[in-house]
Amino acid sequence: MAGKIPRSFIDDLLARTDIIDLIDGKVGLKKAGKDYQACCPFHNEKSPSFTVSQDKQFYHCFGCGAHGNAISFMMDYEKLDFVDAIEELASMLHMEVPRENTHGQSNKPQVSAEQKRSDYDLMMQTSQFYEHQLKRHDNSNAVIEYLKGRGLSGQTVKKFMIGYAPSEWDGLCKHLGQTVAQKKQLVDLKLASEKTPGRQFDFFRDRLMFPIRDKRGRVIAFGGRILQGDNGPKYLNSPETRIFHKGFELYGLYEAKQAFKKLKQIMVVEGYMDVVALSEQGIEYAVAALGTATTSEHMQTLFRTTDKVICCYDGDRAGKDAAWRALENALPYLNNGKSLQFVFLPDGEDPDSLVQKEGKDLFEQRLEHASDFTKVLFERLSLDIDIATDAGKAKLMSLALPLIEKVPSDFYQENLLEKLARLIGRTREQLNQKLNNPRQQQSVQSKFKMTPMRIAIGLLLQHPNLANTIPYSPELIELNLPGLALFKNLQALCLKHPQINTGQILELHRDTPEFKALSRLAGWQHQIAEEQLAIYFQNTFKFIEDQCLNHRLETLLIKDKTQGLNKEERLEYSLLTQALKGA
Repeated sequence: MAGKIPRSFIDDLLARTDIIDLIDGKVGLKKAGKDYQACCPFHNEKSPSFTVSQDKQFYHCFGCGAHGNAISFMMDYEKLDFVDAIEELASMLHMEVPRENTHGQSNKPQVSAEQKRSDYDLMMQTSQFYEHQLKRHDNSNAVIEYLKGRGLSGQTVKKFMIGYAPSEWDGLCKHLGQTVAQKKQLVDLKLASEKTPGRQFDFFRDRLMFPIRDKRGRVIAFGGRILQGDNGPKYLNSPETRIFHKGFELYGLYEAKQAFKKLKQIMVVEGYMDVVALSEQGIEYAVAALGTATTSEHMQTLFRTTDKVICCYDGDRAGKDAAWRALENALPYLNNGKSLQFVFLPDGEDPDSLVQKEGKDLFEQRLEHASDFTKVLFERLSLDIDIATDAGKAKLMSLALPLIEKVPSDFYQENLLEKLARLIGRTREQLNQKLNNPRQQQSVQSKFKMTPMRIAIGLLLQHPNLANTIPYSPELIELNLPGLALFKNLQALCLKHPQINTGQILELHRDTPEFKALSRLAGWQHQIAEEQLAIYFQNTFKFIEDQCLNHRLETLLIKDKTQGLNKEERLEYSLLTQALKGA
């Protein structure tokens, strides 16, 4: 894997990106006073509540609460992860994303943007070669008859770019491996193998080929299905390469996103042919893991893309095991509004065979009766446990509570605790006390009260130019007033970078504990007239400063009564008393 993207590059990228141009090109914005507006792209609404500020380089929806900078928008709108969003923005500006050598990677070669472009180009050429072979190879009639026998139309074959890897040992190598560098690249990308130095042969031979595309539609790997006989495994998948990491990719996700403006749900199935057969029948929202279990990264990607995930597996033991792994990996991403359900098919059936027997409508009726994840969770945990006994109840509680703790949704967590309580004869309150981080005890903290400190931080975050309207007093940080260190650090940042904007400040804090609070403050509507901002900010800071002085005065007073003060402390006490009287 490549090293980290330098912070300086991210800062420069945001400085060069105009969030108005970016969002206007995808959503369509209209001028509304100083800012721009549109109907929110993240939820359905009739009147616009989505506002974009050019000064702050920040967007905020007053309807659903979506907010962020240009990088956040790319992540949420295009359903990209952080690195992909950076690369996409960089490509729009014709910038190359640099990488740092991080600890433990100093001896690993870094992949340049030029090398990646060449790799993606070679993968696309390979896909086109396989597509051509499907039509022109001597075996093409047999392969096409096989596809027809599986119920696939030419339109679906074209949509998924399905091709054929010729039976010859070196068909691809002869076509694309003309130079030493090209031959090496074929081997590096696992399109060819080289057991004898200088002699390459095709990795995929006599197989139906399924190109695997990433979130941006680039071919990054292949899955190859054997056509007949027992000549090798039924499916052969590309090994991992510098551009392909199977635990992060889902077959069919790109095609599903192309079929819908917004994916209301995604169905997870087990095989390439399942995805293609479902699409043939008009069910165009299926994806599959790539010869591996559904990973945590898969689940994160799925819930970034949609609010509802349905896992559709065979009803046998292997299918139940696959469902359990998916459920465990999904728990940390089950926020409010996210839904995880499971469908188990009859014995001997898979989505491919069943949808061809039943058709679209009957198959989708099965999805309407899918089991909620809570039912699947307790059914699995209760296997081989006699919950009629105290030992069985204790065992179930010990298994369930660590899993419930992983769920971020308050609603789901309360629901799971309620069900567990009924099963073992306890109250939800009793179980809640056994959680390491009971959210019910934190509900009061979830209310975001605008204290003077938060007001000061929010104003400074939204209007960085206010930093030079008050004195910079780093010594105040030593007084340990909650939020003061963050406030002074923000002020120092704004003074050092006079042109910094809200979006850039947020990006600098993306991986910090303060990011969530700062994001909320960035979207706070303070209703203060622009001409009054500086005075209001100065008065708020004066109040905070007085709080600091009072805190220090109280500390000295307590010490005077318990231990006594030295000469310097008595002088400080006298000066503080005079200062506060003068205030």
